Amino acid sequence: MTTDVTGTDWRSWQASWDRQQEWYMPDREERFRVMLDMVEALVGPEPRVLDLACGTGSITDRLLKRFPGATSTGVDLDPALLTIAEGYFAGDARVTFVTADLKDPGWVDRLPHRSYDAVLTATALHWLHSEPLAALYGQLGGLVRDGGVFMNADHMIDDETPRINEAERSRRHVAMERAKASGAVDWAAWWALAAEDPALAGPTAERFEIYGEHADGDQPSARWHARTLREAGFGEARPVWASPSDTLLLALK
Repeated sequence: MTTDVTGTDWRSWQASWDRQQEWYMPDREERFRVMLDMVEALVGPEPRVLDLACGTGSITDRLLKRFPGATSTGVDLDPALLTIAEGYFAGDARVTFVTADLKDPGWVDRLPHRSYDAVLTATALHWLHSEPLAALYGQLGGLVRDGGVFMNADHMIDDETPRINEAERSRRHVAMERAKASGAVDWAAWWALAAEDPALAGPTAERFEIYGEHADGDQPSARWHARTLREAGFGEARPVWASPSDTLLLALK
């Protein structure tokens, strides 16, 4: 059990976040597995990683369990999720957390390193509209070392396939409602529970002041992501995994 002086069980909070996310993405672990497979294939088993929009540190957790010699810098703006991450990884010298807004051009100046072997992110950048996302990709082109990788696992919607998109969405929501009827906790219910925990009540209130209920970003296609990353200085970019709703896109510097 990972706790602090408040008696808060950070391991339980980490696990509950994972379960909540899995309600939306039952194949979440598979995208993480493929992501780490490609990290190992392209930059080896002891990478310096930037966990971008890290949340509670789900990627970092899996990274360090698979590659004990890796190091990770987690970057996020959400005070509640960062509180869980910092509690969960307390005492682990391999992990550093940075509070920063990715829409702020100066966020890179807060990082402890000027370059990374791999920048990894999942289900987070769809909070950004296309213009700031393209600007962010331009910055990542300077952060990833030559031969390094960027990977983004997220909702990437092809607007040229509306019937397929609607069929997939309908099927997915039927499965989600079935899981919810069996006791699965959704986004709103999870945040309501966080607001009741004395260790998270303040950070949760602050989080909603920053973001509101949910940010209204874009979900451009995988083709858009690949093209934009090439324009940002990556030599190659393409999907390396996909579910009916999401894509893991890899860009190689």
